Amino acid sequence: MPQKTAKRARRKTTEETTTRNGKPLPGADIGTSALSGFRNDFSADRANTAAMNAVTKTSVHAVAQSRAAVINARQVFSHTVDTGKITSQKSSGRCWLFAGLNTLRMAAVQRLDVEKDFEFSQNCMMFWDKLEKANYFYENILHTLDQPVGSRILDFLLDAPIQDGGQWDMFVNLVRKYGLVPKSLMPETQSSSSTGLMNGLITRKLRADAAKLREMSKKSGIEALRRKKKTMLNEVYRMLSIHLGEPPTEFEWQWRNKGGDFHREGTMTPDSFREKFVGNILEDHICLIHCPQKTKAFDTLYTVQYLGNVVEGDIVRYLNLHINELKKAAIAMIKDGKAVWFGCDVGKMLDREVGSLDAGLYDYETIYGASIGMDKPTRLDFCDSRMTHAMVLCGVDLDNRGKPRKWRVENSWGEDGEAKGYLTMTDDWFDEYVYEVAVETSYLTEAQRNVLKTKPVVLPPWDPMGALA
Repeated sequence: MPQKTAKRARRKTTEETTTRNGKPLPGADIGTSALSGFRNDFSADRANTAAMNAVTKTSVHAVAQSRAAVINARQVFSHTVDTGKITSQKSSGRCWLFAGLNTLRMAAVQRLDVEKDFEFSQNCMMFWDKLEKANYFYENILHTLDQPVGSRILDFLLDAPIQDGGQWDMFVNLVRKYGLVPKSLMPETQSSSSTGLMNGLITRKLRADAAKLREMSKKSGIEALRRKKKTMLNEVYRMLSIHLGEPPTEFEWQWRNKGGDFHREGTMTPDSFREKFVGNILEDHICLIHCPQKTKAFDTLYTVQYLGNVVEGDIVRYLNLHINELKKAAIAMIKDGKAVWFGCDVGKMLDREVGSLDAGLYDYETIYGASIGMDKPTRLDFCDSRMTHAMVLCGVDLDNRGKPRKWRVENSWGEDGEAKGYLTMTDDWFDEYVYEVAVETSYLTEAQRNVLKTKPVVLPPWDPMGALA
C-alpha cells in the first residue's frame, strides 16, 4: 500500500476526534448552549417537574411501579411442587448451593419422614467448594506460567478466585465427591452467614501464593511446584476450618420422625447418608441455557474456559436452546413433582417485598421520558445483564391451552415479604431474564440428547455465560 494511502487509512485517535489545534470541535464537549437547551427542554414539559417532585421524595420504584403487576403477583398456580421451609443464605453469595440443596431435600424429608424444615448443611458444602476452588486456582496458575503479569487471563484468575458463586455442574461435583450431611451436624457460623471478611483474607493469601509459585517456577519443575501447592492447600484448609468448622467424616445418625418415632441408623459417612436418603437424583442432569447472542448458535453445546471448582470433576456444560425449550422441560419436570434449579438476572424488574418478578413491573420510560430498554441479546452484548442468582422453580400456572402464564419461585433470602420468601415470576420475565435451567436429560428430545455427545465449544472466561450465580 502506498504511504499516502496508508496515512489516509489510519484511524484517528480520541484526541484527534475531539479537538483541532487544541480547541474542542463543535459538539464534542457539553457547551453552554447545549446546557441552556437541556434546561429549556426540561422546564417545557410539566411532567418532568412532577416526576422530579415525586422521585426526589421517594424511590423511583415507588413512582414507576405498575399496580396491575403487583396484583398479578398472587401465589396461585395450576401446578406446584411440594417444597420445604424457606431457607436463608444471609449475607453470602451461596444461592446456587442453597438452590441445589433445596431441589434435593424433599427426597430426604420423605425417606426420613421428618418435617419440611429439614435442611442439608450449606456450610459444609461451602467449605468443600472453597477448598476445591483454591486447588482449582493453584492449578490454573500453574497452567498459565507463560502468561505475563498484567495479561487478561492472569488478571481474570486473580480477580475473585474463591468467591461464593457457582454453577449447577459445580454443585453436582461437590455432592458426588463429598456427599451430604444434615445441617444439625455442621450448622452455620458467623463466617458462613457473612462471608466477606473470610473471602477477602483467603483471596489475599491465594494471590500471594500465586506470586510465590510463579517466582518458584523460574528454578523449579512442576513436581516441586505441586509439593508447594499441597502445603499452601493445607494452610487454606486450616483457615477454612477456623472460620467454618471442620466437616464431619462420619457421624452417628439418629432422629425422630414427624410422628415422634425414634430411629437410629448408626454410624454413617456423608456419602452413605446421601446414597441412603437422597439417592442418585443428580445423575443425568444437563444445564440448558438461553443465549440469543449472534455469536452463539442454538442447538449447540458450550463450556467456559477456567469455569469450575473440582479439578477432577465434570466440566461445566451448557446446551443452548430457544427459550420455549427451556420452559417445556421445566414444565414437564414440575408436572412430575420435581423442583427445577435455574439461573437468572434477579436484580431486573424485582419487588422483593411484594414477591414479584415482572417484565412490566416498572415503567421507567414514562418517568424519564427516555428509552432505556434493550432486548435480551443487546443486554448481553453490552454488559447490561447476565446470570446473577440461582433459585428453584416449584410451580407453574398454565392457561387452558397449556401455555405458562407465571411461575412459582422458591428463593433463599429468608421469609421476609408478603409471599414469605416465595416469588411470582411472569412468563414475560422468564423470556427476558432467565438464562439457564438444570433438567434431567430424559426430558429432552432425542435430537437434543445427541447434541450432548458432541464436543463443546469453548467460550472465553469473560463471556457472559461464564457468570456465576
